Amino acid sequence: MGAGGRMAEPKDIQRVPFAKPPFTLSEIKRAIPPHCFKRSVARSFSYVAYDLIIASLLYYAATNYFHLLPHPLPYLAWPLYWICQGCVLTGVWVIAHECGHHAFSDYQWLDDTVGVILHSALLVPYFSWKYSHRRHHSNTGSLDRDEVFVPKQKSALGPLTKILNNPPGRAFTLLFQLTFGWPLYLMFNVSGRPYPRFACHYDPYGPIYSDRERLQIFVSDIGIFIVTYILYTLAATKGLAWVICVYGCPLVVVNGFLVLITYLQHTHPALPHYDSTEWDWLRGALSTVDRDYGILNKVFHNITDTHVAHHLFSTMPHYHAMEATKAIKPILGEYYRFDDTPVFAAMFREAKECIYVETDGGGKNKGVFWYKNEL
Repeated sequence: MGAGGRMAEPKDIQRVPFAKPPFTLSEIKRAIPPHCFKRSVARSFSYVAYDLIIASLLYYAATNYFHLLPHPLPYLAWPLYWICQGCVLTGVWVIAHECGHHAFSDYQWLDDTVGVILHSALLVPYFSWKYSHRRHHSNTGSLDRDEVFVPKQKSALGPLTKILNNPPGRAFTLLFQLTFGWPLYLMFNVSGRPYPRFACHYDPYGPIYSDRERLQIFVSDIGIFIVTYILYTLAATKGLAWVICVYGCPLVVVNGFLVLITYLQHTHPALPHYDSTEWDWLRGALSTVDRDYGILNKVFHNITDTHVAHHLFSTMPHYHAMEATKAIKPILGEYYRFDDTPVFAAMFREAKECIYVETDGGGKNKGVFWYKNEL
């Protein structure tokens, strides 16, 4: 399969090359037009304004007109609002993610200020996630040091894996993962790398963070506390049901998309993982896949279909990532992976095919691991 081609069935998928690439990061960078690395405060804020205007209009329509609709239309309008608002707020989340990568502007203080405000509004501890996510980018594809969606080896699987390895079990697992995966990751480091003791994104003294980062973890916690207090006040004045309908349900959609996007970016039958004997940064960064979410590519500011370029150059603003992706494809060749399988089909396929990782055996490439599904 050539770069950018349609994926075959899993049994016929051509794996991404795992040998050290015949190109360097500098050669990849030279293929990208220099203006793609330039950040514009005005342009970055225009995306913030656009997303917040759309979110405000959806909120206005829901709170001012849904109750005027004849029965039973409100029961259809509210779920539609939750989905649309969740998608728009996922775009807001992506912009805050760019702030964490210093891709919003040339000013770190401005990036962090915008990031704290936007992420806190979505109950995300900005600095806490910024630092753990930075380590994910530094160790992508490493079985020993990657931070999120670290696959297990077969020997580490529990009995529940086999019990749930069937269509109803996989559907339940995906539903649980999309609903609770994000808060469980923040609170208990579920699906994250193992640490010698309890790891939590809200704990400034946890093993995830260094001493110089701890003060900023407190700042993240304060941001979460302020937003939680505002939500408590709104629940006391307008009612808990109002807060759940207007804010809570869209937030569940946001959290579900965050998990789904991350899962599909790093989980694919063609992608290798490496242990410490084989891993290097460039091969790890290339062990990810671009996906096609249709119109949502634009709503999500192309985090979905430019993820390979993002891992190579994370300070590049999203509005240049499509141009950069087109520029690097000829250099990357078979090292670039794009999968246009419909998202929900891909989600169930990866849940079926990517259960654990192990080497191919035979004494060769002992440090290169591939997804397997034979239990």
